Amino acid sequence: GNLEETEIVIKTPTLTDEIADLQRLLQESKAPRLTFYKGTGEYYLDLSEILFFETEGSKIYAHNQKEAYEVRLKLYELESILPRYFSRVSKSTIANIRQIYSVDKSFSGTGTISFYQTHKEVHVSRHYQSLLKENLRNMR
Repeated sequence: GNLEETEIVIKTPTLTDEIADLQRLLQESKAPRLTFYKGTGEYYLDLSEILFFETEGSKIYAHNQKEAYEVRLKLYELESILPRYFSRVSKSTIANIRQIYSVDKSFSGTGTISFYQTHKEVHVSRHYQSLLKENLRNMR
């Protein structure tokens, strides 16, 4: 069939340091360089340390464990350029699957996503839960 995007699959009995390095190189080579803004500063952060992107009013913020930075792109624009380990989890949020520590489901059908080493949380809407589940399975 016709390929939409290049996909490189690494099959290995054990994940050696060399293969891990190769994996990182491949990911970094296709990761876009985003500019993050805070106060009067411009920051260039590694996408892998971003926990989530979230709409707040008319702005989009990228959160890492400690800070929030403004990103001057719309969520749908981010969605089209971010690496595959980012997944839409609600109308207003895109989360980094590799940083997800837990997903706690409530009775109402929404869920709460917790991340490693931070108190920050985001909600996953019912609409995006199956997509998130599938992406989590594929990413682990």
